[in-house]
Amino acid sequence: MAKKRVVLTFPPSISGKPVTYRLVKDYDLSINILRAQINPREEGKMVLEVQNSSEEQIEAGLAFLANQGITVERVAQEISFNEEECIDCGSCTAVCRPQALSLDPTTWKLVFDREKCIMCEMCVPACPVGVIKVSF
Repeated sequence: MAKKRVVLTFPPSISGKPVTYRLVKDYDLSINILRAQINPREEGKMVLEVQNSSEEQIEAGLAFLANQGITVERVAQEISFNEEECIDCGSCTAVCRPQALSLDPTTWKLVFDREKCIMCEMCVPACPVGVIKVSF
């Protein structure tokens, strides 16, 4: 199964159009909206994960979005943490709504599940020792 994460930037004129519906209906893409801020008649942003058994089908769906005037950018940022400097306090787990960060109940070490991470960056300021970073 091919999967891509993209950041979509919607111009104000498109913010009300059902483009995610078209991705599902016309391109047979499974979509997961990881983060979104879209308001009528304003520029909007959405972090979207698209999935299909065919890489070509994903590319066709992303091309459709670009043809609609939506800026499509591959997600180039990543959350990382320095395991050696981490004190495993768990402060970051309290703000991690998708539960990408957790403490292992047997070792009490911090565990980071990249697949669950939606790049909301809430964990960055929550870390008291500053070991969680956003890299581009």
